[in-house]
Amino acid sequence: METRIDRIKKQLHSSSYKLTPQREATVLVLLENEEDHLSAEDVYLLVKEKSPEIGLATVYRTLELLTELKIVDKINFGDGVSRYDLRQEGAAHFHHHLVCIECGAVDEIQEDLLEDVEATVEKKWNFKIKDHRLTFHGICYRCQAKNQQDGKIE
Repeated sequence: METRIDRIKKQLHSSSYKLTPQREATVLVLLENEEDHLSAEDVYLLVKEKSPEIGLATVYRTLELLTELKIVDKINFGDGVSRYDLRQEGAAHFHHHLVCIECGAVDEIQEDLLEDVEATVEKKWNFKIKDHRLTFHGICYRCQAKNQQDGKIE
C-alpha cells in the first residue's frame, strides 16, 4: 500500500524535484502534526529535534516549494504569522477554519460549503474561481462551555 509520503514524493518528481532528506524531514513533521497549524518556526524546531543539521532557511525554502506545488497551504489567521497546513488529498479546494477569538484554537471544516456561492460569483461576475478560503472568527465550543461554567454567558 502506497503511503502519503510516497504520494508526496511522486508529486515532487512529477514537477522535477527530488524528495531530499531535508524535504522529507520537513514533510514528516507536517504529517506527524497534521492537526496543528504550524508556523515555519514551529516546523523548524520540530525538524531540528530529529535532524539538527537542517537550517531554518532550508525549512523555509521547502515550505515555499510545497506551497507552490499545492502539497501544503499557507494560511494566515490575522495574527501576522504564516502557518502551513497539509492540503487534503484529492481536495478541490482549501478547507475552512474556525478561529476562536478567546483561546486561539483553530478547528477545521472539511466540507466545501461554498459551491453555490462559487457558482453565483462565476456567473454574475464572469469570474473563474480557482480556489477559496473561508475563516470564521468567533468563540469555540470549549470556551463557550467554560464561560457558561464560570457564569460568563455571551
